[in-house]
Amino acid sequence: MFTGIVQGTAKLVSIDEKPNFRTHIVALPEYMLDGLETGASVAHNGCCLTVTEINGNLISFDLMKETLRITNLGELVVGDDVNVERAARFSDEIGGHLMSGHIMTTAEISKILTSENNRQIWFKVQDPLLLKYILYKGFIGVDGISLTVGEVTPTRFCVHLIPETLQRTTLGAKKLGHRVNIEIDPQTQAVVDTVERVLAAKEAAIQQALS
Repeated sequence: MFTGIVQGTAKLVSIDEKPNFRTHIVALPEYMLDGLETGASVAHNGCCLTVTEINGNLISFDLMKETLRITNLGELVVGDDVNVERAARFSDEIGGHLMSGHIMTTAEISKILTSENNRQIWFKVQDPLLLKYILYKGFIGVDGISLTVGEVTPTRFCVHLIPETLQRTTLGAKKLGHRVNIEIDPQTQAVVDTVERVLAAKEAAIQQALS
């Protein structure tokens, strides 16, 4: 599990490309290396990846076909930065919201509005059916960052970013058309799905009674 509080960024220094498979080697910040072992989980742009090799601060991660299909990690090139967060421990402060590291879809940046000390970014979700889980003032994970949802329309949603988020994460360098990974808040999804099932069962019972 993760908290969505990005601990820093890491530069992608090498890519070993194979059919439907990739190995990424990133230069992890020194302060994130303490106690790191092979098999540990580290989120890259919100996607949970497993450490496969450690060589100093150069850490290897394998990306399988499904990861490359669903996330934006397959679009990365050497020199790109990724948001990184090590798995949460029971003693950690949950400053964001609990996240699984399982990306559900991606979204394209469709509008950026910048004012003094503020930035509003609008996203168009690749799978519009998921918009029912994105609610005003609800939680959402964007490239591994725990954010509060601002406005929501039938096709898009936005978030508001403070200078600290822009400086600490990759969102400060994002431009129109860039894709980001999206993780829906699982509690919101559970509530929406439960309400839909209850309403569907009630409607079915009414129709049966009338037939």
